[in-house]
Amino acid sequence: MVREFELPDVGEGVAEGEILRWRVAPGDSVSEDQPVAEVETDKAVVDVPSPVNGVVEELRAAEGEIVPVGDVIIVFRVEGEDEPERTETAPTDDTTADSGQQPDVGATAQPAEDPQSEPVVTERVQVPAPPSVRRLARELGVDISSIADSSPGRITESDVRAYASAESSTQERSSQQTAAAEQPKQQAAPEQSVSPVQTRETADRETTVAVPKTRHIAAEEGIDLDTVPTDEQKDGEPFVTLETVQEYAKAQQQAQKTDREAVAEGTTADEPARPESRKPYNGIRQTIGSAMMSSKYTAPHVTHQDEVDVTALVDARSTLRQEAEEHDIRLTYMPFVMKACAAALQENPQVNISLDEANEEIVEKQYYNIGVATATDDGLLVPVVEDVDAKGLLEVASETNEKTQRARERSLSPKEMRGGTFTISNIGGIGGEYGTPIINQPESAILALGEIKKKPRVVEADGEETIEPRHIMTLSLSFDHRVLDGADAARFTNSIQKYLRNPNLLLLE
Repeated sequence: MVREFELPDVGEGVAEGEILRWRVAPGDSVSEDQPVAEVETDKAVVDVPSPVNGVVEELRAAEGEIVPVGDVIIVFRVEGEDEPERTETAPTDDTTADSGQQPDVGATAQPAEDPQSEPVVTERVQVPAPPSVRRLARELGVDISSIADSSPGRITESDVRAYASAESSTQERSSQQTAAAEQPKQQAAPEQSVSPVQTRETADRETTVAVPKTRHIAAEEGIDLDTVPTDEQKDGEPFVTLETVQEYAKAQQQAQKTDREAVAEGTTADEPARPESRKPYNGIRQTIGSAMMSSKYTAPHVTHQDEVDVTALVDARSTLRQEAEEHDIRLTYMPFVMKACAAALQENPQVNISLDEANEEIVEKQYYNIGVATATDDGLLVPVVEDVDAKGLLEVASETNEKTQRARERSLSPKEMRGGTFTISNIGGIGGEYGTPIINQPESAILALGEIKKKPRVVEADGEETIEPRHIMTLSLSFDHRVLDGADAARFTNSIQKYLRNPNLLLLE
């Protein structure tokens, strides 16, 4: 029996996925739950398992193709069952019951022996392009298999448009050459067929007669009726019809388009070729972009910036790092900051909230899940460590290390990146002091850490002030001004500073 397998909902509520890699090929035997494909959704790469034991008969999508959930991506032949099941799905056909009747080739639903089906599948796999690009190629009348990809392994919309434009220019030049060759003949021939409005000819009259509807359409098209050529008259005055105006507008638009293309072609020809490449803007990069744009234009962002003396924190980490290594845990500054933020959120619950716009409610959360923005080759991912307030420093460090590593490997599940109440982004690891991080909605604030640098500071001890080199970290807190005020942000940042200045306080948390 042939079993068509549709792309399942591999995340919660995802609408589509990109086929990153097929793990099987037509003819391969598979067992139930064996991964057959890697599919990228919004923020994760997941394995799609086979639902049956059987043989792969056909792959219905190319690697790199974006497939809506519910579309058939692979066809299996299931062992032990035969054609009866297939005939049930075929259209009711009395003629096929006649034993000597040849089945209709066009209707075919055929099994593996159909020699014509395999080349078709193979051809599609060799031209990887998302459905929207294939649709565009069809609309422009372009054979997508003739297009060279500008980025490795993918045909993009730009590739199709560039190819179509080049084709159009070639055809246009050919038409112009043909027209030039035939021009003497046309000049000798009697005037015919092409109306004045199909050319760029314009009139220049002082008055023109037209019905109100024609005048209305002309105004919408930006056409001056006195410029529309016409041979008709009414009451002794030039008269233009609605059809004439529409034809004239169409001719003008076509002429303008031709001019623009000619100018663009000339400009391109004059410009030296520069080395550049393109790659599709899709998948996780597109998801991140959409989320950032939505957050930036939804929440009025304000960034509160400050700096904190973390000399004691540097000493504490240095002391504890060896002990952490004995537990096979790499201890960075991030777990200290996460614990400090959890404690500060408890002291400032107005920050640990989200805005439920649909119900017009502010959601106050009594749990403290901290997200850590993690740079990957595909963009920022934010694994979430839950209940940071209830975990010890080394436990937080271990879980953070494990999740950030899996984020870089793209093996985190979507669930492990949801449910955060606050996010920390460490820009200092790369270099830099201040930033304006974008809130990871629906959270209400995000903290960016700057690089720890030695700076001179006035230190007071025993009533005396001295200038000493101190370890200084910068803090940039972006917050949603719809639900938080500057005073809230300042108080929250002060709380964080308190714990980072004196990390021993974290032992009490």
